[in-house]
Amino acid sequence: QAQVMESGGGLVQAGGSLRLSCTASEGTWAMGWFRRAPGKEREFVAAIDWNDGGETSIADSVKGRFTISKDNAKNTVYLQMNSLKTEDTAVYYCAAGGTHFGGSYSPDFWGRGTQVTVSS
Repeated sequence: QAQVMESGGGLVQAGGSLRLSCTASEGTWAMGWFRRAPGKEREFVAAIDWNDGGETSIADSVKGRFTISKDNAKNTVYLQMNSLKTEDTAVYYCAAGGTHFGGSYSPDFWGRGTQVTVSS
């Protein structure tokens, strides 16, 4: 069973940037990010395929502000978050494996999450 670990969360002012990192303990075919804001359901943020094409999916709520990328050699995926808004405050979860198709991602493995807080 793959182990998934996130890092890079923290406190940032609105308009600022953060980069989250996530490493999987073994190779996988897709990785991605979800988030859960206080009092809300967990929602999809972004996903990326591990093949050379690296097809990506991005939620409409973060499109144009967040970018997902990967380093195959390190089994690591990144989430670059720019122009952060207070509504981006959430626990961000990294995920690995599963199915990534047609803009939808259903992972097999989950990290414990990292807190991102955006202050006004």
